[in-house]
Amino acid sequence: GLPAAFPTLPLELTVLYNSLLFTVGASDSAIEGESEGIRAGLLRVLEACGACGQDLSTEELWQKVLREVTVEELQAPLHRLGALQAAWWLAGNRLGSTTGLFRLLSNTEDVERACCSQRQNELLSLLKAWQVPAEGASLPLVQSTEDLKEILCTAAAFLQGLQELEAGNFPTALSLLQEAAGGFCSKRVLAQIYTCLGCCAQRMGKPQTALQHLKQALQVDFQCLPALSHVAALYRELGETEAELQALALLYEVFQYCCCRSAQSMHIMARASAVPGEPVGWRSRFHLAAGTSWGPPAPSTTSCPCCRVADAVEHYLDFLSLLQEGLQQQVPLDGGSALTRIPEVFLEAASALEQAGRHQDAITVCEEVISRTTDLIPWMLRVEERLEQPECPLPGAGLAGGLLSQKKE
Repeated sequence: GLPAAFPTLPLELTVLYNSLLFTVGASDSAIEGESEGIRAGLLRVLEACGACGQDLSTEELWQKVLREVTVEELQAPLHRLGALQAAWWLAGNRLGSTTGLFRLLSNTEDVERACCSQRQNELLSLLKAWQVPAEGASLPLVQSTEDLKEILCTAAAFLQGLQELEAGNFPTALSLLQEAAGGFCSKRVLAQIYTCLGCCAQRMGKPQTALQHLKQALQVDFQCLPALSHVAALYRELGETEAELQALALLYEVFQYCCCRSAQSMHIMARASAVPGEPVGWRSRFHLAAGTSWGPPAPSTTSCPCCRVADAVEHYLDFLSLLQEGLQQQVPLDGGSALTRIPEVFLEAASALEQAGRHQDAITVCEEVISRTTDLIPWMLRVEERLEQPECPLPGAGLAGGLLSQKKE
C-alpha cells in the first residue's frame, strides 16, 4: 500500500522475484498465462517514474519500462524479472515475444554481435550475448540470474529443436538438440532431449546412432517411457522381433511402476516443465534450482553448519529403530507405501555413519535398503551398439536376412 519510490524498488522487485519462484514451485498452475506479479512490479516501476501503463500489453509495458527507466540500481532487478518473464513466454511457446524482450535487455553491441554471429537463430545468440548485471550480496536470491540464463538457453534450444524436428528440418534440429543436451537441465529433461535426438537420427536414416541416443536417455532416466517406446518401434523397423518384445515388456513394467508413484510428484523450488511444450508446470523438465536434481540427495549431516555428525547419527538410529519396531506395520518399506522418503532416510543414515567412521554399520544399513527396494526396480534392457555395422537407412531390403537378423542390438 505504500507509494512506489526508487530507493525501495530494488528490494521490492527482489522480494517479488523470490516470491514468484516459490509460487511456481508450489503450484503447477502458476505458469498458465502471463505472470500478473511481474506486470504489477513493472507498473510499480512506472508509478515511481510518474507514468502509467495500465492499458499497455505486457510486451508494450516491458518496452516502456526498459526504455524510460535508466536508474542504475534498478537494472539488475529488472533483468531478473525479464529472465523470469522469458521463462513464462517460452512456456507458452512465445518465441517472438522472448526474442523481442532480449533485444531490449541487451545493449546495441550485444544485438549487433548476435545478429552477425548467428543469423539463423537470433534468440540463442541474444541469450548468450546477454550481459547479466552484477548482483549485490545484500539481497539474497532464491535463484541467480546466471542460472536462469543457462536454463533459458537450454529451453530455447530444446523448444526450437522440437519445432525443427516437427518441420522435418533434421540437420538443424540435430544441432539445436545437441546444444540443449550440453546445457543446464535436470536428468529428466536430459533424457527427453536424448530421446528427441534418437528420433531425429532415426528419421535421418541412422538407426545405430538413434539406438545410442536412446540408450543414453535410459541411462539418465530409466523411467523415460518415450525412450522405451521409441526403442521398441526402432527394433520393429529393424526386424528384431525378440528385442522389440523385450523392450515392450520393460515398457509395461516401468509404466506400472510409474503409475504406482504418480501421486508422488516432486516439487522442488521452481519448475519449468512447460518450457519445451506442454504447459503442465515447471521443473518436470527444467529445474531452475541448481543442485537439487544433479545427483543423490545430500545427507542432512553435511548441511549442518556445526557438522555434529555424532548427534546426527544418534538421531538417525533412533528414528530407524522406531521404524523397525513400531511404525513398520503402519509404514511398510517393501512397496505399496506412499512414503517414498523412507529409503532416502536410510541412505542419509548410512552417510552419517560413514562420516562417523562406523563403516560396518553403514554397510548394514545400505544392505537393508537394497534388500527392501530390489523388487521395486525394473530389470534393465541392454541396448548395445554394434560398431561393425555401418550406418544404413531404415528399413532396407538387405536388412531382413543380413546381420541384423543374426545378432541382436
